[in-house]
Amino acid sequence: MIYITTGNLRAVQIWLGHTKIENTVCYLGVDVEDALMLAERTESDV
Repeated sequence: MIYITTGNLRAVQIWLGHTKIENTVCYLGVDVEDALMLAERTESDV
C-alpha cells in the first residue's frame, strides 16, 4: 500500500528491512530496472 500510495520504493525497502532493492521488487511484482529508475527518481526528489 505504501508503494501504491507514494510510489516510494525506497520507503518500502526500508519498511521491509531489505538490503537489496531486488528483494523488495519481488514482493511488488515490478521489473527490477523500472524499480531502480523509480527509486533514483524518488531519492532525487528529496
